[in-house]
Amino acid sequence: MTPHTPSPPPAPPIPGPAASAVSQGVGVPVTGEQYELSAGDYRAVATELGAGLRELSLSDTPVIFGHQPDELPPGAAGQLLTPWPNRVDHGRYHFGGSDHQLDVSETGNGNAIHGLTRFAAWVPVRHERDSVVLRHPPHGYAGYPFCLEIDTEYRLTPDAGLSVTISATNRGTRPAPYGFGQHPYLTVGASALDEWELTLPATRWLPVDQRGIPSGPAEDIDGAVCDFRGPRAIGGARLDHALTGLARESDGRAWAHLRSAGAQVSLWAGEDCPWLQVFTSDTLPGDRHRKAVGIEPMSCPPNAFITGDSLIVLSPGETVTHRWGIQAQPA
Repeated sequence: MTPHTPSPPPAPPIPGPAASAVSQGVGVPVTGEQYELSAGDYRAVATELGAGLRELSLSDTPVIFGHQPDELPPGAAGQLLTPWPNRVDHGRYHFGGSDHQLDVSETGNGNAIHGLTRFAAWVPVRHERDSVVLRHPPHGYAGYPFCLEIDTEYRLTPDAGLSVTISATNRGTRPAPYGFGQHPYLTVGASALDEWELTLPATRWLPVDQRGIPSGPAEDIDGAVCDFRGPRAIGGARLDHALTGLARESDGRAWAHLRSAGAQVSLWAGEDCPWLQVFTSDTLPGDRHRKAVGIEPMSCPPNAFITGDSLIVLSPGETVTHRWGIQAQPA
C-alpha cells in the first residue's frame, strides 16, 4: 500500500471552447466529441468516450495505431485504464472489510479487465489549441463502491511531443483502492513489426498464467523473451508481459524506444508509473495483427486489487498523480 499526501480539491471546471465534432449535423460518433490538439508538427485527438487517445501524429505520420471516431477502440487502443489496469482474477477482491464482485468483462478468461471508466463519458474542463483536460465525475460502479474524481490532461509541445497527466482524487467517505494504466499502440511505419528494433528499460518481468493472472513474483529478466534492455529486433518474439525494475534517467523518466528505417518513437513513464505492459498485438485480428506494439505505462501490475502489489489506497480527500508521454523523431 502506498501513502500519498492529501491535496486540496481542484478548482471548479473552467468553460472552454466547444469540442470539434467529426461531423456537424450528421449524428454523434460512438467515441463522442473529438478534442483536436496541435503544436508544431504534432497533432492529436482525444475523445469524450473514456478520455481516450484516438490519434497522435508527427508531420502527418502516425505515431500511434489509432482508429476511426465512429469505431470503438479495438484492442483497447489508446484507452485510459482506471481505477485499475490489466486484470482482476474473476473480478473478486476483498477490501475495507468487505468482498466485492466486479463485472467479468474479459469473459473468455473470466476476469475483470482494464477498469471501469474507459466507456464512460468524460466531461471537458478546459480545451485549448494544444491541450485538453477531461474529467470523470465522482461516482460508484457495481463492485466498486468508491467515489473518485479523475482528471486527464493531454498536452502537446513542438519539441517534447505528447505529455499526459492523470490525477485521481478520492471525493468519497471511505478509502478507495486505485491503479492507473493507459494503452497506446506505438508504430514506426509500414515495415514488418518483426524488423522493428525495440529497447525496454526493465530489469524484471512478471510471470502470468494462461488467463493473464500472475503465477508468482517478478523475476530477473536476464534471458527472458522480454529482455530488450539492449536494442534488438523484435523478430518472432510474442510479447504480452508486465515489466518492472525500470531504469530511469536523472529526471526520473524511464524510456522505451521503437526504431525502424531511421524513425523512432519513444514512450516515457514517470516515477509514479513503476510498471510497463508490452504487447506485440498477436491476438488482435485482421489488419491489427502484429502491426503495432502496445507499451502501456501502469502504476501496478495485473491483479493488484487482490495481491496488493503496488496498489494505491486513497484516503478521503487524497490525490495521486501519474505522468507519461510520447516523443517521435522522423526518419
